[in-house]
Amino acid sequence: MTTPDTETSRAPRTAAFPDAPRRTKGYDKKAVDAFLLRAKAAFDGSESESLTATDVRQVAFPLVKNGYAIAPVDAALGRIEDAFAARERQSVVTRKGANEWVSRAKDTAQVVLDRITRPRGQRFDRVSILRYGYRVDEVDLVADKISRYLETGDSVTVEQVRAVAFRMQRGGYRETQVDAVLDAVVEVMLAVA
Repeated sequence: MTTPDTETSRAPRTAAFPDAPRRTKGYDKKAVDAFLLRAKAAFDGSESESLTATDVRQVAFPLVKNGYAIAPVDAALGRIEDAFAARERQSVVTRKGANEWVSRAKDTAQVVLDRITRPRGQRFDRVSILRYGYRVDEVDLVADKISRYLETGDSVTVEQVRAVAFRMQRGGYRETQVDAVLDAVVEVMLAVA
């Protein structure tokens, strides 16, 4: 005879996210689930290790067969990042005042603006002609749009910046530099949200 406890332990686990379509790789379920547990514990304050909005933004999961669908996981990570960013903003405002928070955001925005207003084709370091980097024309197009956002308030959303993807080209822009600037743009956008 089974008890209710043993019946529930045998019940299939409800997936946190839908599975990736057949013949398509998705995020490793164990890695995603482990990170979400860690993020929840950190946010609740029950984990000794701290986690920041930047940590959430930079997390990466292995791609595997039978994994979670990528888009829903990325959307959830965006919401988690937003929550951590709001908590970080509140912490700084409480401890040091709103002026400190605004000053940090302005400083970061100025650093980004100085980088992305360089001449087209010269905004980031290039990889060698034998290696692949981000397509220069595509990065410059996004940089122009972000520049207009920072200078005049043109409409750009955090989701648009998070979702940006570039094709590759030989001799293109160095990926790590472009990614770092996009991360900084997200930080600025979350700071003023």
